Amino acid sequence: MTLREWWQQQRQRAPELATELDWLVRQVTGWDTLTLRWAEATGAEFLPQLQTLWHTYTQTRQPLQYLVGTTPWRDMDLQVAPGVLIPRPETERLVDVAVHWANCWGLTTGEWVDLGIGSGAIALGLLRELPGIHVHGVDCSPIALQIAKNNAMTLALNTRLTLYQGDWFTPLAHRRGHLQAMVSNPPYIPTHLLATLAPEVQYEPRLALDGGENGLVSLQYLVQTAPAYLAPGGLWCVETMSGQTGAVVALLQEQAGYQNIQVYRDWGGHDRLVVARWGG
Repeated sequence: MTLREWWQQQRQRAPELATELDWLVRQVTGWDTLTLRWAEATGAEFLPQLQTLWHTYTQTRQPLQYLVGTTPWRDMDLQVAPGVLIPRPETERLVDVAVHWANCWGLTTGEWVDLGIGSGAIALGLLRELPGIHVHGVDCSPIALQIAKNNAMTLALNTRLTLYQGDWFTPLAHRRGHLQAMVSNPPYIPTHLLATLAPEVQYEPRLALDGGENGLVSLQYLVQTAPAYLAPGGLWCVETMSGQTGAVVALLQEQAGYQNIQVYRDWGGHDRLVVARWGG
């Protein structure tokens, strides 16, 4: 059996999982869809691995990213593992928005912080776009910190990234008032919705997903705490769940001192990001 034959067979058996199957084949083989459909190569050397991974996925619905051990994100190929949130395509927009305002507000040098750094995706994306910054990455998970370190070293960005284990701003007392920007993709899903998420998401760390009763616990903390750590004119930029941005904007408005509050949509058209500037 050729790879193409196996691929077509699996798509017919489970058409609802065609997107996941295509992703897996691309990741394992490096082929694009055009190559898969028309290449002369049989791809037989990939079949045993693909068959094993696909069987495990269809039986358990473990995230394919965990099974493969990597995921593409922006122009990077990042290591991921159980215990670390899998970076989503919609979060790529956060990097673009933060870079835009860094350029507009003159924040392209100095110290930034990524709170809840996870795999390091956001921090590493920023470091690649803004060669003059140094990022402090904080996470309470030692697994996440190790994965972030691995990814930074693979991309040769480790000298511009300092990692801390702890809760949000807690390890950064020595940087109070000195940070040019804070970025974060905090847990924002209301607790009662967690059980309704896709089977794959149930394997991801609850700590990175659970935003409390209303989904705003961590977001409210970041609004209230960031002013002590941001330098005057510093950037505040977070991802939220679609539908939460209005509540986050209200929190920022209640906390005197934030300016230039703006909401951005992700590439799917959903309101997702909130940006503000700390007036000091």
